[in-house]
Amino acid sequence: MTPLALALALALAALFGLVIGSFLNVVIYRVPAGISLLRPSRCPACDAPVRPWQNVPVVSWLALRGRCASCGERISARYPLVELATGAAFAAVTWLVLSATMLPPAATVVVLVAFLYLASISIALTLIDVDTRRLPNAIVLPAYVVLLALFAVACVVGAPWAALLRAVIGGAALFALYALLRAVRRGGMGGGDVKLAGVMGLALGWTGWGALAVGAFAAFVLGGLFGLALILVRRAGRKTAIPFGPWLLAGGWVGIIVGEPISRWYIGMLTTG
Repeated sequence: MTPLALALALALAALFGLVIGSFLNVVIYRVPAGISLLRPSRCPACDAPVRPWQNVPVVSWLALRGRCASCGERISARYPLVELATGAAFAAVTWLVLSATMLPPAATVVVLVAFLYLASISIALTLIDVDTRRLPNAIVLPAYVVLLALFAVACVVGAPWAALLRAVIGGAALFALYALLRAVRRGGMGGGDVKLAGVMGLALGWTGWGALAVGAFAAFVLGGLFGLALILVRRAGRKTAIPFGPWLLAGGWVGIIVGEPISRWYIGMLTTG
């Protein structure tokens, strides 16, 4: 891919991410509340309908100065921040897949769709877990079907079937690991974390064995460091429960992005030492 074509792909991915980010704001608010995603958007304060021109990602929030056009109620800055974060994530994932994947074009596109989907639910689940301490089945469970289906299609159009087998093993391994941790220490790991671990295991396994190992380890390191920081600033105690879903997702993405080079460096250090 030429530099111009890559730049165009990244720009389109970022714009598409802004649109998806607007939808994720709806998901983050409505799914935990049990509200249909098909209901037209309305102001939660005055129930006025949100017009199409008031729903343009980032631009509408800036034009309205962060307030409802009907009642003047303040609109949280988290809405445009989620849209911007999703746009940046889509551009980053597109660059990662297009620059690192050595697959036929059709397979590359399918793999890109799979990881863009993973990025989307990662953002939604992170904020939902922070807000509600829940990882809704309505988001987590369909991810198994979506990722497995997309990875299978990628194999049909040129990706190695060994990658799909590795993904299945990775998903089963992380699911089993978290289920064991939950059984050993009740309350230390939520059921949603166990289910989400299987989803991240699929993506990590597809990426590689090194990614799987690094991603699994990084989740506990990041979560532990965050918990330690809260204890040091006296915002939590040793028995304070913190949402682990965000760190499971963050660790998984560490594995996806840098897991393979880290694992090669570590193995090389062992063999030369």
